[in-house]
Amino acid sequence: MPTVNIVEVGHVVVPPPEDLVLRLSALDAPWVAIPLIQRVLLFVDDAGGQQHPPFESLVGSLRASLAATLARLPPLAGRVVFLPSTGDAAIDCSGREGGGGVRFVVAESDDADARRLAGDADHDVDAFEALVPELKVEALPAEVLAVQVTRLKGGVAVGVALHHAVVDGRSMWMFLEAWAAACRGDAAAVADMTFDRAVVALPGGGGDLARSMLRKYAPNLPLEANLFPSTLIKLPRRTFTVTAKQIHHLKQCMSGHTTSGKAATTPMSSSFVAIAAVAWASFVRSKHPSVISTNHDVYLFFFIDCRGRPGIDPPVSENYFGTCITGCLVRAMAHDLLAVDGVGAASAAIQREVRRAAEDPLALWDWLDIVSWVPLDKMVSINGSTRFKAYEVANFGWGAPSRTELVTMSDGRVVLVAAKNGAVQASVCMHLDHGSAFSSHFLSSLVDSCVCSTIFDAN
Repeated sequence: MPTVNIVEVGHVVVPPPEDLVLRLSALDAPWVAIPLIQRVLLFVDDAGGQQHPPFESLVGSLRASLAATLARLPPLAGRVVFLPSTGDAAIDCSGREGGGGVRFVVAESDDADARRLAGDADHDVDAFEALVPELKVEALPAEVLAVQVTRLKGGVAVGVALHHAVVDGRSMWMFLEAWAAACRGDAAAVADMTFDRAVVALPGGGGDLARSMLRKYAPNLPLEANLFPSTLIKLPRRTFTVTAKQIHHLKQCMSGHTTSGKAATTPMSSSFVAIAAVAWASFVRSKHPSVISTNHDVYLFFFIDCRGRPGIDPPVSENYFGTCITGCLVRAMAHDLLAVDGVGAASAAIQREVRRAAEDPLALWDWLDIVSWVPLDKMVSINGSTRFKAYEVANFGWGAPSRTELVTMSDGRVVLVAAKNGAVQASVCMHLDHGSAFSSHFLSSLVDSCVCSTIFDAN
C-alpha cells in the first residue's frame, strides 16, 4: 500500500449567507443514514500534452477557486444539523454549527504512481481510499464537503467527500464542473443553481413526510446518524471501458436490428439500458449455481433523476442542486437471464421499468424501504449515469483527468460515467469468488463488436 503523508489540514471559509437554513426534503432525508460519497480524480503528468503547474501553485489555485465556488453553493460550506424543536434535519449554511467551511487537506506520496493508478483496470483500493478525505458524518452536525489534494509520483490526485443528503450524483458533477470552471477562470460558463428544498413537491409531502423519514431511518438523531458507521469490507473492483462501437452494437442487437438491414422489432435501447442489461446478466451468470439457482428471483436496482420530469408538479428545475433521485427495481427469474438470450431478457425487463418510471417517477420514492426486503446477494445496483460527462467537466485548467473513480463501493455495485470518445466507463465491485466469472461474462457479451478495453490509457 502506498504511503500518503498529510502535509497540511486547513479550512476554506467564505462569508456565510445570513440565516440560511434549508430543511431537508423527503428525498434528502434517507441519505442522512447513508451519507458518504467519495470520489477521486487522477491527473497524470504530460497526459494529453498538458503540463501541470507546480504543486504549490496548483494547490493555491484549487483553494482559491473552491472559495469562489462555495460562495455560489453555500450548502457545501454548511453542516447537516438536527432541529430538536421540530424534529427536522437541515443544512445550516450560517456557520453557527461547527464553524462552517470546508476542510482542505494537502498530502503527498512518493510511492503512489499516478500512471499506474490511472492505467490499471483493477483498482488499488487501499491507494484510492488514501487519496480521498474522511467526512465527519457519524452524528449531527455533520460535514457536507471535504477536499484532499495529493502530490503523487508523476501526477496529482484530487479527492472529494460529500454528504449524500446534500448532493446526489448529478449535483456532485455540477459542483465539480463549477469548481473546475472557476479554477481555469471560466466561472461564467456554468449556470447558477438553485438549492431551495421547497421546490421538491412529493404527494402528501412537506415537512411531515421528511420528518417521518428521519424517524424511520435515523431515529436516534442527532447521534448515530450513519446507518453503516463501520468500515465496509474491501472487495475487488475493476473498471471496464465500453466503446461507442460496442454500445451501438448492443443497442442494435437488443432492438432486433441486424447488419443485414432487417428492420428493428423494438425501439433501440438507451446506452444505460444496454450496459445495465449486460451487467445484470453477467452478475447472475457469475453467481450461478453457487449462489443463484435457476428458480431464484434476481433483481436490478437503479436510481432515476427526477429533475424536469412531469411526475412532479411543478417540475424541479434542471439546475436544482440537491438530492433529487428516486429508486427503480427490476425483478426477473434467474433462468431467463441464464438463457442464451439472457441479455435481451434483461434489457426488456429494464426497459419496462424505465417506461414505468417515466410515467410515475415518484412511485418508489421511499426506495430504501423497497430494497430492504431484497436479498442483496441476488441484486446488482447500478449507480451513476452514462450522461455524467466526468472527463469533460473536471478540467481545472491542466487537462481532463486521466481517470476518475467512485471510492465508496460495495458488493454487486456498478458505477457508470461517460468516458472519452463516446465510450462509457463501468466500474464494478464484486466479491473475489465471483469477480473473474463476472469479467468473463461481461467481456464475452461485447466481443462480437470488437475487443473491450479494460485498461485505461493514461496518455
